[in-house]
Amino acid sequence: MKIGLIAAYGKTGRHILNEAKMRNHNVTAIVLNKANLRTNDVDALEKDLFHLTKEDIAPFDVLINAFAPLSDEAQLHVEAGKHLISLLEGTDKKLFVIGSSGCLYIDDKQTIRLMDLDSDPEHLQETAKYQLQNLHDLQKSSIKWTFMSPAAIFDYEGPRTGHYILGQEQLTVNSQLNSYASYADFAVAVIDELENNDHVNAFFTVASENVTSAS
Repeated sequence: MKIGLIAAYGKTGRHILNEAKMRNHNVTAIVLNKANLRTNDVDALEKDLFHLTKEDIAPFDVLINAFAPLSDEAQLHVEAGKHLISLLEGTDKKLFVIGSSGCLYIDDKQTIRLMDLDSDPEHLQETAKYQLQNLHDLQKSSIKWTFMSPAAIFDYEGPRTGHYILGQEQLTVNSQLNSYASYADFAVAVIDELENNDHVNAFFTVASENVTSAS
């Protein structure tokens, strides 16, 4: 499987890149500046995602969009999504989008999303609002896609256990009743999904155990 990973030196992108390399996948980092990768052992395409062409993505079976603009530029999630959808139209390639936990429902009737709560920080609400629009654009498109959101607590320093708990469009908790996932286990779930294709044209989430916490 040939993977094009957009924003490979971001927090999520780094973990996905490491997991893909560890499993011997053919992965190309799509980045603005390949010097920021801090490694020479990965192929890189140095290009702004908004300037990507159909020719650029031709070698890939799947594009992973881990693009994470600043909250005051959150509308770029929508613009980036539309551009990538246009590139994949008429192909059999898959677009795998890293979403926001704010898009997840918090009630069984699926009427309230995490971003609807007053307790959700405003900058995260903005990101989730535009990520949700990105999801709606995917749902209306003709391409093959997957949209995957992390848990509410997304731990960059958390360990890789290799295990996780699958959820659909609703906030998912671990045995400690926390909506928690480490970046490393989230990356495991991303590559597992690419290998197994269990959530084609679907929105899902994962949680994992917080093995560093006794609470």
